[in-house]
Amino acid sequence: MSGLRERKKQATRDALMSAALLLTLERGLENVRIEDIAAEAGVSPRTFSNYFSSKYEALAARHTDRAEHQVAALRTRPAREPLWQALTEATVQAWELHAGSQDTVPEPERLAATRLLADEPSLQAEGLKLAFASQRELAVAVAERTGSDPGSDLYPHLVAVTVTAAVQATVGHWLHADPPVPIVPLLRDALRQLAAGLPDPSTRGDT
Repeated sequence: MSGLRERKKQATRDALMSAALLLTLERGLENVRIEDIAAEAGVSPRTFSNYFSSKYEALAARHTDRAEHQVAALRTRPAREPLWQALTEATVQAWELHAGSQDTVPEPERLAATRLLADEPSLQAEGLKLAFASQRELAVAVAERTGSDPGSDLYPHLVAVTVTAAVQATVGHWLHADPPVPIVPLLRDALRQLAAGLPDPSTRGDT
């Protein structure tokens, strides 16, 4: 019974996130109210408040979900798998849940609307807050995998911040790619370059 209840709660949360995004892309962020999101999802404003404190949080919640899935996936990767390979697969898996397969190309109209949304200062602030929280969780998972201490060792925090920055850079590149491209291969390539130590591309072919 508890499993069914949890699935219903997750379905309501997903419906609210989807409604927030749909209405914002259609009307613009300033023209969307909590009441509108609740109505679109078929629930009351009070129910909305049980899940999110604001429309900004509802819009940024997919970041939280991806981060949680990334950490959970990292913890289930084979123990003998190299760290950066495990991080890459866990991160890609989290993004594939929302972005589709590695061949999924976004529609130009939706991509243009998403670019406008990404430039909203209020959403940028919410995203930054969530990024800091997710980095801490990722650092703990990296520490567990590497036998380091997140309370005293710098390494797991450096890894978490670097992975987060790579994801942010990838998303920025993806949003402005012309023609549009799938995000998953970009993300995999970004993490591959990190794992290789970010070699200087101008020295390729040097002997």
